[in-house]
Amino acid sequence: MLTLQEISDRMELERLTVDYAYAIDERALDNLDAVFTPDAYIDYRAMGGIDGSYPKVKEWLGQALAAFPDFMHLNGNFSCDITGDTATGKMACFNPMVVPNPEGGKDTMFLGLWYIDKYVRTPKGWRISERVEKKSYDFNMPEWMKVALKMK
Repeated sequence: MLTLQEISDRMELERLTVDYAYAIDERALDNLDAVFTPDAYIDYRAMGGIDGSYPKVKEWLGQALAAFPDFMHLNGNFSCDITGDTATGKMACFNPMVVPNPEGGKDTMFLGLWYIDKYVRTPKGWRISERVEKKSYDFNMPEWMKVALKMK
């Protein structure tokens, strides 16, 4: 049977993952400061991004997301294990993204991935201290993007 503290912790961690999705989708990247620890490690390489410290990745996100007119994160299947003031978690993400075509017009690709997270309780609440993407699939990714990813 879960204690009230365990229920509260799980709800706070799930809310943290939702806050992440809204910060990205609303392009409100400063809101990520309340999601990640200042020294968090983030690894987006599985889906074509970069890895590094939170400040480095936050700066890159602003530039990388500018290339996409629209996108959305739909997160689910959240699971976590809490041990005192630390936790680990996994969550599925369905991420449709509108992609401009070099020859004009736009298309939509679909990305499926998992976020593998580590969390820490801070004086300001739970924060993500590590986030690593694990690729499941991509669908309708434009050929020019596949070529660009191979060149990385």
